[in-house]
Amino acid sequence: MRTSDFANAWESDSCGTSNYHVDDLPDPRTIKNALKNGVQIKHRGRQIKPADLEEFDLIVAMDKANHDSILGLTSAVTHAHKVQLMRNYDPQGGKEVPDPYYGGEKEFQEVFDILNRSIDSLIESLKKN
Repeated sequence: MRTSDFANAWESDSCGTSNYHVDDLPDPRTIKNALKNGVQIKHRGRQIKPADLEEFDLIVAMDKANHDSILGLTSAVTHAHKVQLMRNYDPQGGKEVPDPYYGGEKEFQEVFDILNRSIDSLIESLKKN
């Protein structure tokens, strides 16, 4: 499969487990950090819904609390194999992606770096399967 075919074969989305920021843009610090790293964000917040576990082949949670909330939406037996922690794909290891909310630029960059290498590893995993 050519790279362009692979990229077009996948659909991704982002959402939260709570309804705090539905229809909001991401934190301005997230947008600033992403732009600094060459990534443009136009996504607005939405809350995960049970139907997402049917629609998507893989659901990736940032931390254990979100992982457990996602599994609580539906039958864990049916969908548990679809719900993974992002750091399961991190070649440097780690248990959870830290929340940078109470931090500064350093913490936002740390999270970007974790996600960047974890997503690269996730993509390689998808290519193999």
